Amino acid sequence: MKIAVNTRLLLKDKLDGIGLFTLETFKELVATHPEVEFIFIFDRNPHPDFVFAKNIVAKVIHPQARHPWLFKIWYQFSLKRFLNRTKPDIFIATDGMIPLNCKVRTLAVIHDLCFEHYPEHIPTLYRNYFQKYYPKFAKQATRIATVSEFSKLDIHKTYHIETHKIDVVYNGSNSSFKPLSLAEQNKIKSEYTDGHDFFLFIGTLHPRKNLINLFVAFDNFKSESKSPLKLLIVGRKMWWTKEMEDTLNNLTHKTEIIFTDRITEDKLVKITASAYTLTYIPLFEGFGIPLVEAMSCGVPVITSNVTSMPEVTENAGILINPNSTKEITEALLKVTSDVEFRNSLSIKSLEQAKKFSWKKTSDLLWSSIQKTIHA
Repeated sequence: MKIAVNTRLLLKDKLDGIGLFTLETFKELVATHPEVEFIFIFDRNPHPDFVFAKNIVAKVIHPQARHPWLFKIWYQFSLKRFLNRTKPDIFIATDGMIPLNCKVRTLAVIHDLCFEHYPEHIPTLYRNYFQKYYPKFAKQATRIATVSEFSKLDIHKTYHIETHKIDVVYNGSNSSFKPLSLAEQNKIKSEYTDGHDFFLFIGTLHPRKNLINLFVAFDNFKSESKSPLKLLIVGRKMWWTKEMEDTLNNLTHKTEIIFTDRITEDKLVKITASAYTLTYIPLFEGFGIPLVEAMSCGVPVITSNVTSMPEVTENAGILINPNSTKEITEALLKVTSDVEFRNSLSIKSLEQAKKFSWKKTSDLLWSSIQKTIHA
């Protein structure tokens, strides 16, 4: 069997959510199915770390597709030609984008439809491309996989795709995310926050991540509580806006917010496990991998009560209205003032995290692959 996979988002030290899903899931699948030839398709020469087994064949096709103007060329010409010539049993589109009218069976992994619901948060060229082509991708794909029941229902309602064509393949967390000793936690706090406890945000600094409301709520928390806790922001400024910059600059406690930019996986694990609480309150999310990573470390989470986040955290986190800075502030005050409550969340988090792993993700994706091949 030959399985072709879009791996162009496997970029060394630059993995986003889709890249992480691709890497971790196919590490499992490649190891579990040595009888299968996996064709990893890149748009540039891959780092050796991403060709990690003998049953992987790496192929590079051009041009490099990092812009909507080049997406059409790469997907609808170069990739389609490659697939029609290679004739794999299935093509897995890890970013949901498939060659249209291709002769090969396709499994489109559509992580979310944020661009349909919050188009103002996406640059015009990307928004126009996504809104024009994703409905076509969804309709022409042999099957669709997505990362939550919420996203499955959203794809069904938005694109009128029958639910029996859509499989839920939850994201996971790898085994390196686990509770950390107090000594190790103190080292991280000394390195990043002058030894103080900290709230943590992890993710791309993007408008839909709702950082403006988090900044304002944290500022209010500092004024009300006089707490020494810091706010640590881990992620790169992918679509940092003037409104976000202005909000930050107008805060009373601006200096209590610390930015790290992108960090290594090893540092991410240690920082996550050292956090007092994860404060992850996006306006929209297909899944939210940082939630599972934090819960795997026994770190309580404050997250949004919308889209997929209640599904991921259930009763293991504090769910709040992401549009209410008052509710966010109250959650920050609650988790810092009630130690017994925080400890109960920590215990629930560890239990909830057991429901997710990359091994479970790979098993679910393999089931979806089989359905696609035999469609």
